[in-house]
Amino acid sequence: MKTASDYGFVKVAACSPRVAVANPDQNAGYVLEAIAAAAGAQVIVLPELCLSGYTCADLFHQDRLIRRCEAALGRILAETAGNPAVIALGMPVRSGNALYNCAVILQNGRILGAVPKEYLPNYQEFYEKRWFAPGSSAQEEEIALCGQKVPFGQLLFRFGKLTLGAEICEDLWVPAPPSSLMAMAGANLIVNLSASNELVAKDGYRRELVAGQSARCICGYAYASAGVGESTTDLVFGGACTVAENGTILAEGERFAATASAAACIDLSRLMAERRKNGSFHDNAAAFGARFETVEGGPLAPLPLSEMDRPYDPTPFIPGDERTRAERCREIFAIQASGLARRMSHTGAKRAVIGISGGLDSTLALLVAHEAVKRLGLPEESILCVTMPGFGTTDRTYQNALELIRSLGAELREVDIKPACLQHMADIGHDPSVHDVTYENTQARERTQILMALANKEGGILVGTGDLSELAMGWCTYNGDHMSMYGVNASVPKTLVRHLVAFVADGADARTAAVLREVLDTPVSPELLPPDENGEIQQKTEDNIGPYELHDFFLYHFLRFGCERDKLAFLAVRAFGGKYSPATVEKWLTVFLRRFFVSQFKRSCLPDGPKVGSVSLSPRGDWRMPSDADMRAFLAE
Repeated sequence: MKTASDYGFVKVAACSPRVAVANPDQNAGYVLEAIAAAAGAQVIVLPELCLSGYTCADLFHQDRLIRRCEAALGRILAETAGNPAVIALGMPVRSGNALYNCAVILQNGRILGAVPKEYLPNYQEFYEKRWFAPGSSAQEEEIALCGQKVPFGQLLFRFGKLTLGAEICEDLWVPAPPSSLMAMAGANLIVNLSASNELVAKDGYRRELVAGQSARCICGYAYASAGVGESTTDLVFGGACTVAENGTILAEGERFAATASAAACIDLSRLMAERRKNGSFHDNAAAFGARFETVEGGPLAPLPLSEMDRPYDPTPFIPGDERTRAERCREIFAIQASGLARRMSHTGAKRAVIGISGGLDSTLALLVAHEAVKRLGLPEESILCVTMPGFGTTDRTYQNALELIRSLGAELREVDIKPACLQHMADIGHDPSVHDVTYENTQARERTQILMALANKEGGILVGTGDLSELAMGWCTYNGDHMSMYGVNASVPKTLVRHLVAFVADGADARTAAVLREVLDTPVSPELLPPDENGEIQQKTEDNIGPYELHDFFLYHFLRFGCERDKLAFLAVRAFGGKYSPATVEKWLTVFLRRFFVSQFKRSCLPDGPKVGSVSLSPRGDWRMPSDADMRAFLAE
């Protein structure tokens, strides 16, 4: 049975235990309590100088304090023997004639290494240079600690797929943090042992630092700070604990509690996929990278699926927060409209030509065009909307199309494509009673031919309506609705199209809003097959290819992070919380992968269209793929 580790996850806990200032014996007990409470985590991060207390001040000059810290470490080693969790704790460590503020990395009763703090704050309330030497001054590469020979200095620690780097508090706050060099040298998880005191508004800035550094380094970042047990002579510590991944805060602890912790599962596979795609990351490493000695640790305990508590959004293209979602829609709509306006301005086109079906995609394209001509100072009538009733057109979508066009003030023209399609089928010897792909695509290509010719005749530009999800699935007719002069929806997934239309409806006049809401309530369909006996839509897209919300989920994680089939299925089952059974997910995942591979030839010759998000299928930018790639390796479980 697979574990969460098989999918690339590692569970990290940042802990701020109780502390007794200058009492290492007591602190050893507190550290062990924190380790026990974090059972299940594969990496446990504790605060800076947690064995002594950060605020010991001139007591750091006392030999007894340093010796008792080493004895406390010995107790922790003895009691964690057999524990495969990687433990990072802070303590003062002697090397040569100096004392260093160190992160000591332990596993299974063994000290893997000690990393000294590089940058010692010596301003305002901080006086660390009074007691400690900077890591850069160290002369020894190995020290004796608790009877073990321990690597000392700039170190990385490798545990299979996990490569860990450690920095200490101020190291993060400088212009060039050591963690940047560690990441360029291969670290995909940075632990920060800190003793950051609390000030008004400091917590928000600290969160931004942690999130920002995890983004710049494309890594996981676990931050554990000293808690309220530290001396409050002049300072108060809150025990800030944070776990972040590539710019996103995954977990935070409660500050000012007796103890605090935050735990989250870092997706190492996702991080490494991001790094592989980011050429600038490698260029930066080549220009500024540093060499680190790498210490090999023991294997991590497999992470059971029961410990994988990381939530996944079933709609990754759509923010869950209503305010954020509205802002996202406003920005995307502006990008679409600005792109179309620029193309019309550059080509000198005075008209936007759009085929209007009464469905979601053409509705959004019309709304974008309406905004574009407004930005250009052109009248609403410069939009030429063409309805082209075919064999599958229902009265519902037809009336929606007419009402929308009228409400926006665009010009309406109607061309009945049925006679031309029947003539075409007669010319090629196709029986129109056979409702196959020829029957369907004849209509789609006839519509595109009309629209292209009208764009030429009117000196206009044909605005494409197809969306990102359709391009991924190949749910478009080659040289039919697949083609246009500018595809405004080309990087908008189907699940997001609905929200964009709803966003415009919220700000529209009553007449336009009413018809937009009617469009939103209409099933998605290409309407290429005749309606049922009641005149209702018979050909529903999701009955044929599966739920768009599932396909958009697959598309996001497949393109964005290179997720393999088994991980896609695992994440989807978790994300949708039982809405789809594992068997249903597997069924539609197979459909997605098959259609994605066989449809590349359609994507290789896409018209221009504005990129609006991090996932796009443009052959000129985001996705280059051979049209004849063998899909079997990707379908295999």
